[in-house]
Amino acid sequence: MHSVRQRQSAPPADSTAAVHRGGRRRRSSHRRARPRRRARPRRRGRGLLTGVLVAVGLLGTAAYLLGAAHVPGGDRSDASSGAAHPRSTDATPTPTPTAAPTPMPPPIPAPSRTEIDVPPTGSGTFVTATAAGAAVGSGSHPLRYVVQVETGLDISPSQAANEIAGILAAPRGWTHDPANAFQLVGAGAAHDLTVKIATPGTADSLCWAGIRQDTGGEFNCEVPGGVVVNLKRWVTGSPTFDGPIHDYRALIVNHEMGHYLHHSHAGCAGTGQAAPVMMQQIKGLHGCVANAWPYDKNGDFVTGPPA
Repeated sequence: MHSVRQRQSAPPADSTAAVHRGGRRRRSSHRRARPRRRARPRRRGRGLLTGVLVAVGLLGTAAYLLGAAHVPGGDRSDASSGAAHPRSTDATPTPTPTAAPTPMPPPIPAPSRTEIDVPPTGSGTFVTATAAGAAVGSGSHPLRYVVQVETGLDISPSQAANEIAGILAAPRGWTHDPANAFQLVGAGAAHDLTVKIATPGTADSLCWAGIRQDTGGEFNCEVPGGVVVNLKRWVTGSPTFDGPIHDYRALIVNHEMGHYLHHSHAGCAGTGQAAPVMMQQIKGLHGCVANAWPYDKNGDFVTGPPA
């Protein structure tokens, strides 16, 4: 906040053979009737022929139906539900193509707790996080930093350090500028700056000693050799920032680190526009929309008039 330098078909009907038996011919009164015993063999032959034809017709119908049932892709709608009949087990099922997995975004470290007490002042001594990580960004000289938490606070130094590292590695953060790079290092390692999380009273003392700035128990600051984060802001956010606490912490880190990178305060560029990360948003948005990142979704730097 304050600075050293001020910065997505119907089955075929059964063809029943129609057997038309010829009617019995009337016998002529002028001719002699033939004995009945000679006509019987012919009627048997006709009956036999008729039976054979009927049988052939029935067999043909059955063969047709069985053949249709085994044609691949010959499923038909169920008359009652419209559901397709299962495919014949003789047909080879077509494999269902497997969708390409959707790339997952990098995990965001879980924010440290927000229901902890915020005492007005603390011990003034600090515990350094042991957490460390690889350099992020394209800059040839990564800024090495350690994270410290005032002793006696209910905050894990390593958890806070990992959250800050995630903010500095975000695509819309300062590493979008290819000149910048950062690296979290652990306790005892050589480093260029220190990020301290301190009670309001301790933060005031550090900011006054570093830049002669009265932070009034409310604000953060950038001092020679590092950044001071007011515990009240880290835990409770800001009344002017409508968003998750992790986003507001991103605003804190990006604003103060922006000062360290020689960026000065900026004002709102116009009603409805994103507030620059270098704007003192806690003091009012002046028509802008709260924003925690130096760059927008298109990769453009968000800035405004000098303030």
